[in-house]
Amino acid sequence: MSREIIHTDAAPAAIGPYSQAVRAGEFVYISGQIPLDPASGELVGADMQSQIARVFDNLAAVAEAAGGSLADAVRIAIYLTDLGHFGLVNEMMAQYLSEPYPSRAALGVAALPKGAAVEMDAVLHLPRAG
Repeated sequence: MSREIIHTDAAPAAIGPYSQAVRAGEFVYISGQIPLDPASGELVGADMQSQIARVFDNLAAVAEAAGGSLADAVRIAIYLTDLGHFGLVNEMMAQYLSEPYPSRAALGVAALPKGAAVEMDAVLHLPRAG
């Protein structure tokens, strides 16, 4: 199976030796996104709502570059340094996605890159037209 690397300037550049996303067959695997502004590469927002929104916006930008959208997500993983924000993530997820919702995991972690409070990755199902 061939792999296709997905990249967009509308989402932050990778901050390590990885791709923003990789397409393998009908699936697109989007790397973890933290609340980085794509233009500056800096963390955004002092408040958690702004950070969660930026993460969803970054995921959406990569999904679009792959030829899809967050509606194509079949799996999302959420990493939080404070699980007290779990309810806010749920509220905001409902603003970015609609039913049927993808499968999901939410994990509490000790730390995230660049001191971020939230990170998410996603898997999209994007069958090629044929």
